[in-house]
Amino acid sequence: MTMNGSDPRPDVTQSDRSVPRARRKAGDGSIDGRGRVLSAPAILSYGFRPFFLLGALYAALAVPVWLWAYAQGFSLPGPFTGQMWHAHDMIFGFLSAVIAGFILTAVPNWTGRLPLSGNRLAVLVCLWIIGRIACAGVANPWLAAVLDGLFPFVLAAAIWREVIAGRNLRNMPVAVLLTFFALAGLLHHLEAVELVAEGLPVRLALAVTSLLMALIGGRIIPSFTRNWLVKQGSQRLPGSFALQDKLALAATGFAVLAWVIAPSAAITGWLLVAAGLLLVGRLARWQGWHTLKEPMVLILHCGYFWLAAGLAMLGAAILWPQVIPYDTAIHTLTAGSVGTMTLAVMTRATLGHTGRAIKSDRATTLIYLCVGLGALLRLLAPLSPALYMELLLAGGLVWSLAFLLFVFRYGLILWRPRP
Repeated sequence: MTMNGSDPRPDVTQSDRSVPRARRKAGDGSIDGRGRVLSAPAILSYGFRPFFLLGALYAALAVPVWLWAYAQGFSLPGPFTGQMWHAHDMIFGFLSAVIAGFILTAVPNWTGRLPLSGNRLAVLVCLWIIGRIACAGVANPWLAAVLDGLFPFVLAAAIWREVIAGRNLRNMPVAVLLTFFALAGLLHHLEAVELVAEGLPVRLALAVTSLLMALIGGRIIPSFTRNWLVKQGSQRLPGSFALQDKLALAATGFAVLAWVIAPSAAITGWLLVAAGLLLVGRLARWQGWHTLKEPMVLILHCGYFWLAAGLAMLGAAILWPQVIPYDTAIHTLTAGSVGTMTLAVMTRATLGHTGRAIKSDRATTLIYLCVGLGALLRLLAPLSPALYMELLLAGGLVWSLAFLLFVFRYGLILWRPRP
């Protein structure tokens, strides 16, 4: 995956047959022809296994905990207030786990180097868990910041090492974005002690996330759509990367940067609306309406549409706050786009990297329906003051159910080697 989406090499969502073939000794055991540490359990053979499972499980549990705390007016004993903890751990807990699973599995395809696995992967998993414990239960804000910051900065350092060692400079922007994501997590801790402007860290993290989805989505969505349509014998294929794609990506970059720096400025609002419209135009070139028969392809298009809608809604909330609540706009981007895209990638990558057929079954389709319905209910809550609490609870629980279903459907696949 290059930053312009034109790299023809395999991506993370393909089968693990694309992992570099090598056999050598490592500090924690022999490495097989696909880069796996033979002495390690299957769950530690690739980054997607532990982090997709942990991320989904955390999303399934953390949202109900937040809803209960919100309804009771209760805050966890960690460094954040209730709402700040919800924002922090959905972004830097749940989302960071999914990003880690994706990136750690994609990097070997980008660099030709062996994947992080075995004991070193276990250490990274432990750092993520320590961060979640610190944010929930360590009252000292400085200690919590240090413990929580270990995971994202170590992850970013690992990706920098692989990109540089593999001389894969074309993907260096991904390492840069991960570094900014880690920095945003640290700044959120500083916001909790009133040393950073309110809202800045979350905007920075969501800006990075939006860019990652725009860039990586622009690589995998047309690619997998093309592959599926070719198998169906269709003559209507996604358009090749062109000027329109470059304009959409550039507009997205400028828009989210403006949102980080000047979140209330009218120019920021117009830039975000323009970026959303250009992303819709980009998405239209990928022939998504021809994939209705395969939900595992269609859901990728839905996730990208949520991204475009989220950016446009953010712009509208800035320009016309009396019409579009900011809360609705934010959750279009998070519950809608992040929720949909993470599940779309996790389901596909789990099947592909374990050598299974990449095809949606009833359980997977139900997962996609739940995350979409949950997001829609959550968006309606600020627009319906009389039913706010009911819609908030319903949306959060249905959204979490999607991730719980993922754990039930894909948990054993992630945990065990294929028979």
